[in-house]
Amino acid sequence: MRKDGKFSAFVYLMMMLAMVFWGMSYVWTAMVFQYLNPITTIFIRLVISSALLFSIFGLTHQLQPVQKKDYKLFLFAALFEPFLYFLGEGYGVKYSTPTISAIIISTIPIFSALAASIFLKEVLKPLQIFGFFLSFGGIIFMLLGPSFSFQFNPIGIVSLFFAVATAVVYAVLLKRLTIHYSPFTIVTWLNIIGALYFLPLVLVIEPGQLILLRFEWGLWYPLIMLAVFASSLAFIFFTFGMHHLGVSRTSIFTNFIPVFTAVFSYFKIHEKLTVNTLVGMLMVIAGVIITQKNVRTKMLQA
Repeated sequence: MRKDGKFSAFVYLMMMLAMVFWGMSYVWTAMVFQYLNPITTIFIRLVISSALLFSIFGLTHQLQPVQKKDYKLFLFAALFEPFLYFLGEGYGVKYSTPTISAIIISTIPIFSALAASIFLKEVLKPLQIFGFFLSFGGIIFMLLGPSFSFQFNPIGIVSLFFAVATAVVYAVLLKRLTIHYSPFTIVTWLNIIGALYFLPLVLVIEPGQLILLRFEWGLWYPLIMLAVFASSLAFIFFTFGMHHLGVSRTSIFTNFIPVFTAVFSYFKIHEKLTVNTLVGMLMVIAGVIITQKNVRTKMLQA
């Protein structure tokens, strides 16, 4: 990476913009759900994003042809993300809140570490175990009201943890794809395949949604924001930052997502931030940072 200070600042700006867009995505999703159901929302979002990415990377000749032997791997990876992941995340936002959704999704690195310890026999350090329990305790704290009673729809919480589980499986599959394909090629084709997976669900479960689509600003503004900024530009910016900073240094930026979501939710959709939410959010983010700190130290020593 160049040592020029202005270029370094530009890289960090791109990373922060990606976090802002992903943080806003939960708020935009909640806004779209006032008009559409999750399945139709995700389908339209993927169609717009796929068309945009295919146009950009196709015109610039950055899309690699997929080898026949990798067809099944692409189809299987797209099944977990975006298909199953977005189903879990979509219904999670619908039946909880944007802030709760963003915080639970932010625990993906922790559950990835647990999966690695179980399936790849990687040893968990005591600090990583502490980080896991701290984050999980933070989630429980947020879900309990002032009287310590469960105050969120269980469907939403189960859906979000389902999304976390699918993301962990997807991460394993993604490692195999990145050996031969660029990030631009992977995300473009996975979005296209994901849209095709959602098409039958839209036609069977929510056929009236597409027919009755209205051209209202309140619907299309957040929907286009999701497709262009969250599903397209945020990925490009994050990939740009990862190229120059490396995986270990970019991972910590994702901890900003729940913070941005909480702030934007408060101002855009007037989501109430309780003491439980704020304290729990700090516990989750601290737990993720502790867990990732252990991973980054290990990577630097390798």
